[in-house]
Formats: sequence, structure tokens, C-alpha cells
Amino acid sequence: MALWKPDPTFYASPRDAASAPAEKLAYVAAFDRAAEKPDAIAVLDVDPGSGSYGSVVGWTDLPYLGDELHHFGWNACSSALCPGSPHPHVERRYLIVPGLRSSRVYVIDTKDDPTAPKIVKILEPDELAKRAGYSRPHTVHCGPEGLYLTALGGANGEEGPGGIALLDHSSFEVLGRWEVDRGPQYYAYDAWWHIAHDVLVSSEWGTPSMVEDGVVGELLLGRKYGHSLNFFDLRKRKHVQTVDLGDEHQMVLELRPAHDPTKQYGFVGVVVSVEDLSASVWVWHRDGDAWAAKKVITIPAEPADAADLPPVIQPFGAVPPLVTDIDLSVDDQWLYVSCWGTGELKRYDVSDPFNPVEAGSVRIGGIVNRTPHPAAPDQRLAGGPQMVEVSRDGKRVYVTNSLYGAWDDQFYPDGVGAWMAKLDSTADGFAFDERFFPHGDDFRGLRPHQTRLQGGDASSDSYCYP
Repeated sequence: MALWKPDPTFYASPRDAASAPAEKLAYVAAFDRAAEKPDAIAVLDVDPGSGSYGSVVGWTDLPYLGDELHHFGWNACSSALCPGSPHPHVERRYLIVPGLRSSRVYVIDTKDDPTAPKIVKILEPDELAKRAGYSRPHTVHCGPEGLYLTALGGANGEEGPGGIALLDHSSFEVLGRWEVDRGPQYYAYDAWWHIAHDVLVSSEWGTPSMVEDGVVGELLLGRKYGHSLNFFDLRKRKHVQTVDLGDEHQMVLELRPAHDPTKQYGFVGVVVSVEDLSASVWVWHRDGDAWAAKKVITIPAEPADAADLPPVIQPFGAVPPLVTDIDLSVDDQWLYVSCWGTGELKRYDVSDPFNPVEAGSVRIGGIVNRTPHPAAPDQRLAGGPQMVEVSRDGKRVYVTNSLYGAWDDQFYPDGVGAWMAKLDSTADGFAFDERFFPHGDDFRGLRPHQTRLQGGDASSDSYCYP
């Protein structure tokens, strides 16, 4: 139903969003690696004044097995306030939740009872295949004219190309393939935009067979995973440029464009360099009439005894950082970088995006270190900071520990466990909140992955006014 006034969780500018009320709930996608019980959306109490703070207070099981929930997003966000938006009165109430393995997409309503979300629609895999030609849906972003759903694979068993499907805001039907001319783009992963400049950026992981059973060593060492950024004309839906980061930089994943709509730069994380196992963060930017990218952060591998390493990396005698997520605060000052392999979450001051300055780091989990949470100092933790989500005001940072089932098993073969942590982030410090540590049985045997915050967060909204 349309609203008479815009949704109060929509904000015209990043400045308005940063001054909005704090979130009280977090929604977390959790999956069963064995596919023996349904995946679920867990609802966490994140209100420090609540008696159930830090606890799972709601749970929505999905009706099928083996979906493997991964990334998900809101049906609508602040981009609905952009000039010319055909949907200014949509409402942020539905979570759009894809199954990365099943290619199913769930629409889950959070409005009537936010702690007991209800499934109201299910898009079956054949709908995505028939209408858009895609499979393995991965990332959801709310645009002013519809929902952008990136997908890794092609339809009907085809490996690719991956790309973007567009869904209707209200009916959630698949409208079709977004690209009119994809140019040379074949691999897919994330897609986001400089919305005020009619620019869309996409990144590259690999096709379904390259990722869903774990890292394929021959492909990695052969430099066959994605290593480029692709730029499109957002209105014309046409490819305009590819920027290759170099084939040694394998798996170009999370995109974090500047929230300030007057700026044309953003950050992207690279999982690993096959030359030295380092990870990196790059800034893309305008260079005259073209796009360019520059490596601005390099995180080296950490030496380790081969006996302490899983088989997949034993020959290297080192732990790769494995940067698998990054997140940018709404004020564009702080960039958070998760090093899932070494178990470190780094914070950088990126006020000057071309010269980041490290401004804090914490350790938790890690392939070798198994660093405990301060709330449970005797409990060695597997996994590491993986998905990162930042509150609108930038003061709270949430992390979960599972990456993707087959990859969890490769790098943490003794079990990845399940945990979530929260950090307090201020100009003076960056540290764990010892009151917030849901873990183990709190997630009912499932592995937590992405988090979305009630009312929006740093990676869900786009703004059209500075």
C-alpha cells in the first residue's frame, strides 16, 4: 500500500541518515550447511536499554531445505526520494532474501510484528531463469525504479554470464534482465552505483561451479577468478568500461561507493593476491573522462607453521588475510575491512580516500589464532570477522563469522561455529561491546552470515542530496 508521506526511515542525505534514531533490531541470515533443516532469519535485540539486549528474540524458518541464505536487502530505501523516482511512497518493510544455492527468492514482511517476520511471497528458480536468464542470486540493492538483484550464474544450467535482474518494488515479480548491452562482462558479484551521476559499477567473483564447492586451487593459481570492475551507464543500461586490477588480484568483491552523491569514488575489496597471499582494498575514481582504480591498502599474509594450517593453504606456510567484506560509514570517514583468514577487523580513516590511515584493529577468531571474545575469554573461536554492517550514525559495527558453507569447511575444517559480535566505534576508540556476544546454540545450529539493521544501515541506502 502506498503511503501519503514518504517512509520516515528514508533520508534525503547522508547527513540526515547519520542523525536518525538508533536501530533496535537486527535481522541476520542464518543457514544450515548440512541442508538438514531450514535456513532462517534470526532477529536480534540490539537496544542496549532492553532486558534482552544481545539475544535472539525472533526467528523465521524458511519452508525448504538447502537454500543457503547469503546476502539480502530491503525492498525500498532512501533512493526512493531521488528526483524522478516513480516510487516515492513505497515503504521499507520487506526483506528480499535470496538462496544462493537454491536460486529461490523470499519476500519477508517485517512490519506487523518486527520480531516475527512473515514470508509473503516466494519466487521460484524458474521465474528468475525464465524472465531474466539468471541463477544463483547473490546481492539485493533497492533502486528508485525497482530492486536490483545480482546473480552469479546463467539459466538452465548455463555457467554464465552472471548479471543483474530487476524486480518490481510492489509485486516483487521479475521484470527481466537489467543489462541492455553487457559488453565483455561475464563474471558477477556485487553491483552498486553513483546514482546522481547515472553510473553503475559491478564486481567479479566467478561462476557457480567456480565457487559453490569451495576455492578451486587450479583456478586460483591459474588466475581464472574475477579481477575487474565493470562500469555501466545506469540509465542506458549499457557497459562503458572495464578496469582490470591485474589478474594476480583474484576475486574482486564488495563495492562501497561514497555516500555523498556529489562524489565519484568508492572502495572495493580484493580477497587475495596469488603472488604473495596479501589482500587489498582499491579506490575507483574518475580520471578525466574515464574510470581508474588505485590500490590504497595492502594487508600482508601472516607466517604460520604448516601444521597449524588447513590443507588448502598448508603449502604456503602462511595465513592469507582473505578480505571478504568491507563497509563504509555513512559519513564516508571510516572504512571497515574484515580479514576472515587472520581473524582481524581493521578500521581506516578514509577522509582522504587515496591515503587511508589505519585507526584501530581488533582480533577475534582466525585460522591459527582462534582469538576469543572478551565476554568469553576461555572459548577459542573459529571463523573470523566476515560480514560487516555499520549503523547509520557510524557508532556501532556488527560482524558475523561465516562466509559460505564450502569455503567455511575448507579454511576451518574442524568447524566454523557460529557467533556475532558488536563493536563500539568512536573518534577515540574501537573496541568490543562485552555485553553483545550471541553465539553457539543461540543460532540453533545454523551459521550466521549477513546482517541488516532495522530502518537501514550503511550498506543499504543510496542518497541523492548531499
